[in-house]
Amino acid sequence: MAAALDNIKVVDLTRTLAGPFCTMLLGDMGADVVKIEEPTAGDETRKWTPFWNGESCQFLTFNRNKRSLAVNLKEPEGVKIVRELAAGADVMIESFRAGALERMGLGYEEINKSNPGIVYCSISGYGRTGPMADMPGYDLLIQAYSGLMSLTGDPDGLPLRVGFSLVDLFAGMMAYGTIVTALRQRDQTGKGQWVEAALLDGQVATLSYHATGFLGTGVEPTRMGSGHPSLVPYQSFSSSDGHFIVGCANQGLWERLCNAIGQTGMLEDTRFATNTDRVEHRAECVDALNEIFKQNTTDHWVGLIVEAGVPCGPINRVSEVVSNPQVLARNMISEVEHPNIPNLKFPSSPLKLTDSPATIRRVPPLLGQHNEEVLCEAGYSPEKIADLRERGVISS
Repeated sequence: MAAALDNIKVVDLTRTLAGPFCTMLLGDMGADVVKIEEPTAGDETRKWTPFWNGESCQFLTFNRNKRSLAVNLKEPEGVKIVRELAAGADVMIESFRAGALERMGLGYEEINKSNPGIVYCSISGYGRTGPMADMPGYDLLIQAYSGLMSLTGDPDGLPLRVGFSLVDLFAGMMAYGTIVTALRQRDQTGKGQWVEAALLDGQVATLSYHATGFLGTGVEPTRMGSGHPSLVPYQSFSSSDGHFIVGCANQGLWERLCNAIGQTGMLEDTRFATNTDRVEHRAECVDALNEIFKQNTTDHWVGLIVEAGVPCGPINRVSEVVSNPQVLARNMISEVEHPNIPNLKFPSSPLKLTDSPATIRRVPPLLGQHNEEVLCEAGYSPEKIADLRERGVISS
């Protein structure tokens, strides 16, 4: 089957997580992604722990379906190479500090002159406008700045970082959607455009009901552990051997829960009569349920409550997720052969298309692995490529 983004050429000047996640998704859908890397060290994540047979698990996670071109952008000929690649590309994506590529002659205005149809995407921390446009943005900083950390953790505990790079990954998904949308518009108009994905923008958008609630009521949202501001019970509970979650999103589910666990008396308690009552008496309701749930195991309660048709489930560890039957049935763990890692495994693409599914055509590249291949396609002779290598314009 033809890939959804077959014949789309991408010049990728992003590093670390947000941009590489975006370009990996583009590659999964069939795009030809050329990853531009610094010749001596490459993408910073190549040095990030943990390592699997000498290869960074961070880099392996985000860089399949790409070709690595290790070129020195401090050399004019290195910039010239990228400009020539961009002239024949459909997409150019970058995550440099504001103004850095403009000073090199690789900003949108310059690239657009030679390629008016290009979709040029800039990923940044705070966006390319506003008083913080020049500030570097990192996942941790944006988790704090956006309010996410203020809402994460126990009420009496410290604000906490979410346990994975949610800000970066969401920005990468935003960039993917924005790029594909701009390509669709180009199909209609013939013109490309400059698009953005800012880490802060993404997290302000995901504040969603928290932000709207504050704007409407003036009440500051606070940390609630695993709880929900509008629903009770809708959180984690402790069993005799661990923890699990229960989610009663409506009155019918609350009644089913009470009947399933043999607590019909709670249905008659005026403190818990409606969801509004339970929210008002949150602590009493949660404490009462915890006392009940501590009397038996997680498996016991999950089986009982799920059978009653109430949303309920275990709190899985990563080791349990990667071997979970549902996860495997969804083909969400891929296994490929890598030059240095037999049977390399990593999470698959979450994008599911019936007629043009995501595929893995290339394993995460070694640094500069595709120098000759990419430059030959761009019209460089073997002698010229050897000269560029000898002078340090590309990696050896």
